[in-house]
Amino acid sequence: MISLLAPGQGSQKPGMLASWLEQTGARDRVQLWSKVSGLDLERLGTTATAEEITDTAVTQPLVVATALLAYEELESRGLVPDDTIVAGHSVGELAAAAIAGVISADEAVMLAAVRGAEMARACALEPTGMSAVLGGREDEVLARLAELDLTPANVNAAGQIVAAGRLTALEELAANA
Repeated sequence: MISLLAPGQGSQKPGMLASWLEQTGARDRVQLWSKVSGLDLERLGTTATAEEITDTAVTQPLVVATALLAYEELESRGLVPDDTIVAGHSVGELAAAAIAGVISADEAVMLAAVRGAEMARACALEPTGMSAVLGGREDEVLARLAELDLTPANVNAAGQIVAAGRLTALEELAANA
């Protein structure tokens, strides 16, 4: 059995789309996805700097587009059996939904663009961030996050919870760990 995991934000790197654009029809799909996202994904995925693609509004549709092209390459080589399990980490869930046939690839990129833009807009309202909390009992960590009005954004693994919220609260969490 094969499993595919579509990555989330943080997997981006300069030039990440370049090799995928060599696939038949890939450039046309990226141009279409650029229209639905309102971004020049081809430029962002080939020549943009690391700083440019760190912006959540850019990163999320770029990561989803890249995951979809990677899947298409595997599929074209006959490497994806019908019983393949598909999952996505964070925004990668949108690519996974498209791969599973729940939504179209175009819809996945468009939703990633909306999600990324809205997350960027929300983060601009107040300085926010995320921090990984390593160790500790899960119930105690969750209680401390609640005290500080922080959100447990993700449980990456046993003993690792990602806390999200106001920078001041994250600083207090780190200072009193």
